[in-house]
Amino acid sequence: MTDTSTEKLIHAAERFLGKGEQALTERERGVLEQALGKRALSRDASVLFDDKATFGQRLADGVAAFGGSWTFLIIFGVVLAAWVLGNLLLRGEAPDPYPFIFLNLLLSMLAAIQAPVIMMSQNRQAAKDRLVTSHDYECNLKAEIEIMALHDKVDQMRNDDLRALLAKQQEQIDLLTRLVENRLGVEGSPK
Repeated sequence: MTDTSTEKLIHAAERFLGKGEQALTERERGVLEQALGKRALSRDASVLFDDKATFGQRLADGVAAFGGSWTFLIIFGVVLAAWVLGNLLLRGEAPDPYPFIFLNLLLSMLAAIQAPVIMMSQNRQAAKDRLVTSHDYECNLKAEIEIMALHDKVDQMRNDDLRALLAKQQEQIDLLTRLVENRLGVEGSPK
């Protein structure tokens, strides 16, 4: 970073954040540099997060998405109903007679596998949400800095206009004073 940009960063940190350069966090420093460089800060944090997902993480997301869908519930309900009806209708020859011990075993195994996979997906979603929230904070901070900078520019323009108006007014007062003096000088002179 050059001396000029360092000075701008220090001034911006004091002006907009009320902090010295040493008190800035890395995130605040990055946002100020983006704002001073007039560079975009926005990015799709969800896409960035998903691009870094491993195969296992994508699989957990897929299992959780399917396991929490109406499609899964309907298929699961139909399979359970068919299992129970099939075993009730076959009575003596049923592979899993009432009280459906094998079905209970399968359901327990499904729950034992599905629960940790869903929790992995939820943990990943929570991490994704934290990343998105962090990015939202950076965007909001930059927007606040940009708004404060715009206020400064508008204030500067107003002050420049007032100075120009006062200078013009002073010119007119001086002109009127000279006209009055000339008129008094002409009227007061001997004939």
